[in-house]
Amino acid sequence: MAVLSIQSHVVFGYAGNTAAVFPLQRLGREVWAINTVEFSNHTGYGAWRGEVLDAGLVSELVTGLDERGALVRCEAVLSGYLGDAGSGKAVIDAVKRVREKSAGALYCCDPVMGDTGRGFYVKSGIPDMFRNELVPLADIVCPNQFELETLTGVKIENSDDAVKAVNILHEMGPSVVLVTSFKEKDGEIGMIASDKKNMFKISTPELPLDSGVAGTGDMTTAVFLSRYLEAANIDKNTGKPDISLPDINPDLKSYRLEKALELCTASVFAVLKASHDEFKQGKAAPVELKIIKEQNELVSPSYFFKAVKLGQ
Repeated sequence: MAVLSIQSHVVFGYAGNTAAVFPLQRLGREVWAINTVEFSNHTGYGAWRGEVLDAGLVSELVTGLDERGALVRCEAVLSGYLGDAGSGKAVIDAVKRVREKSAGALYCCDPVMGDTGRGFYVKSGIPDMFRNELVPLADIVCPNQFELETLTGVKIENSDDAVKAVNILHEMGPSVVLVTSFKEKDGEIGMIASDKKNMFKISTPELPLDSGVAGTGDMTTAVFLSRYLEAANIDKNTGKPDISLPDINPDLKSYRLEKALELCTASVFAVLKASHDEFKQGKAAPVELKIIKEQNELVSPSYFFKAVKLGQ
């Protein structure tokens, strides 16, 4: 089975597909990557070369996969930075075509629009595209705090605000919501995962990385998606894969979400910690994700952060 990943690509550094594909592969997933933009580097450098790719190319490449009979093996479509609204239309078409050929395939939408403190960094039509078309189509949606506020209109200042916004997002269509980052108290950064019936919060120390590290959300979404797919068949008593356990087993729903969140958080923290350590050594900013250096942390994270169930 494979993941079709449709998002941006940079030649140097890590953002979009360069931040998502390797983590998915390192976790054992076959990945079919389609790029929506081709840039020399991410835009956090202030200058870059390259261009937004024509949306027709996305559709043409999906057609090529279909002609090879490959779409039947697609278990999830992942989308991120789009470039323009035309790319969004191509993603919608890709999701529909995959669902026609692969029963049960998930659509995981990372609604890349901007970030707290930075504001929007996408073209004007993109937020409406996510709000009105892509998010309602998604099974899983993974916004950061800024994107969650943009999609729901809720100003998030604490966990209660975040919970309210997550529930609004569920009403828009997605059955699973991962808030990839939100700030509740000084010195900590949090994530929330919800599947409508169960909601978990997890917190880690906030690493002082100045203006942040590009690609963190892309990596987080990719790792969570892989762990969520993997945890569908995890025996909650042994913690090991058990292919006899069906995805629809209701006793596993809470466990699946909780373990995916915990494993994802541990891996992301480890990569960011390595990035922070280099930042402390006075390396030139922007700091790039240390995905290759810390690749073993993707598979067997050395940290552990406990997810807390909300509402109990």
